Amino acid sequence: MKLAKTTTLLAVLLAASFSLAAVALAQTQSAPSTPPKKAAQKSKSKAARPAASVKSAAGQTPGAASVAKPESAGKRDPFEPLINQHKDGGAAIHLPPGKAGLVVATVHVDGTIHAATGMIAIVSNPEQHVYFIREGDRLYDGDVEKIGLDGVTFRENSKDAFGKPIDRMVTKRIYASAGEQQ
Repeated sequence: MKLAKTTTLLAVLLAASFSLAAVALAQTQSAPSTPPKKAAQKSKSKAARPAASVKSAAGQTPGAASVAKPESAGKRDPFEPLINQHKDGGAAIHLPPGKAGLVVATVHVDGTIHAATGMIAIVSNPEQHVYFIREGDRLYDGDVEKIGLDGVTFRENSKDAFGKPIDRMVTKRIYASAGEQQ
């Protein structure tokens, strides 16, 4: 009988400690991040004024969560990179349809044809769409300069990391030699 009372008493104490621990955990998760003295002062000042007229600097009520944003005041973000991070030919760029949407860096030369009107190059894009281009055709980021029997020379108009325009000649061959990139 004495053993049963002891076991019951231990069970009650264990249940009480678990419930107190749960209450303490709930209070610490919902407690404000200000020290208790300041929180008490704030609650007194809030009680003195009507709740509808209390607004924070951002125009929100004090209970609403707000993220502190630094005032710009003509200063730049010190963590923002100094050079441009985006590059031409990315998936985020919406390219126009047809030849005007071909990017020089992604074009693959499949062949060339000698026609009565001049040379014609057969090129494809990464989506395996095939296009016929001639000398002087305008592409998304360049022009077709010269078409030869072994490849095509493009004038690529791009920008460096600081935004300065750069024109360079890019030659893409039908059959790339060892070490060349197609």
